[in-house]
Amino acid sequence: MPRKNLRENAFARPANVPLDDPLYRQRMGVGPTPPRPLQRFAGKPIKRSGDSFVVGPGAPSPAELGFRMPAEFEPQQRVWVTTPTNPDTWPGCLDRAQEQHAAWCGAMQKVVDVKPTQSVGIAPEDAWVRDYGPIFLVDDQGNLALNNFRFNSWGEKYPPWDRMNDTPLFVADFVAHERGESVPTWTHDMVLEGGSISVNGKGTLLTTDACLLHPNRNPTLGKQTLEAHLEATLGVTHITWLPHGLEGDDTDGHIDDLAQFVNPDTVAAVRAPVDHHDHDALLANWKALEHARDQAGNKLNLAPLPVVDPPLYYPVDPDYKNQRVISEKPSGGGLVPASYANFFIANGHLFFPTFGRPTDDAAIKAIEQAAPHLQIVPIRAEWLVVGLGALHCLSQQQPVASE
Repeated sequence: MPRKNLRENAFARPANVPLDDPLYRQRMGVGPTPPRPLQRFAGKPIKRSGDSFVVGPGAPSPAELGFRMPAEFEPQQRVWVTTPTNPDTWPGCLDRAQEQHAAWCGAMQKVVDVKPTQSVGIAPEDAWVRDYGPIFLVDDQGNLALNNFRFNSWGEKYPPWDRMNDTPLFVADFVAHERGESVPTWTHDMVLEGGSISVNGKGTLLTTDACLLHPNRNPTLGKQTLEAHLEATLGVTHITWLPHGLEGDDTDGHIDDLAQFVNPDTVAAVRAPVDHHDHDALLANWKALEHARDQAGNKLNLAPLPVVDPPLYYPVDPDYKNQRVISEKPSGGGLVPASYANFFIANGHLFFPTFGRPTDDAAIKAIEQAAPHLQIVPIRAEWLVVGLGALHCLSQQQPVASE
């Protein structure tokens, strides 16, 4: 369906989605509020798109206008999620994944507003909103903006992905109407998934060679060009590249399975014993972090996390038949990339995935030592990770901004 037709229904009540949202009730049958133009964009190449302003080619970049991607541990207004609905991602266990997702959302709701993408009129093909959702930005005056990067389903692995790719613009329309003013939206040709980056909010970004340099994303862009794009769109000044991803990770090596910032100068990163299948890859990543420097030239504080042991396997029933026929095989099954690094931080709370493994207790103690300033909230995720991701992959934060 063409995007125009999709977005005409952006605020229509979607079928089978229970809602109790005052803004939603106000909006039923009411046209969009015209946005107030931002003075900073006067005379710049901008076009109206729904309720948001899409910043066109030739306009200043986010960084040039003072916007940056805030760190996850900075104040959040909302967390966007997509309720799992794809049976081929969780073959034979969708109901159990949904139960764990609902329990986690209930825990988050105590500290931050949780909003499903389905509640703003779009039903993405899959639940991994970290990767296809908008990447929000703020500036020093508290203005809000967002990036809409191109999404190609982790290198065109699981078609179709049209609605996932369209999700940032639905969110932009909703946020603009909610705020009663324009939300600048930069739409990029570059493919970038939110799970492939971690920022400290001060100018430093972590990512991986394995994912960003993979030819199925941006085959014509080299590392230097990618760094320039990341600096311009996210407001970072220093980028550290880790070489490898986890075995079983269908994202080709997202950083949020490997290492994440827990404060501006501390990174929690996974380490493995010598007999583990990911030992060599994780050792190379650790060495890269040991040599890394932040935006001010200082070494990073490194906090080790254990691997999930024993590893998690999910054997798919050989008689299972795809229900959505999105690929030749379901995305779940075999060795799954269960990782204690796939945590999510919101408003002083760190939601930490556990998998019913003997290593869970040691992992909780390790993250408590790494992030003593955060309240650790263990969340069971052994069914969620069958879909090849966990809490961080299933969330996208919207920072606090001025009204």
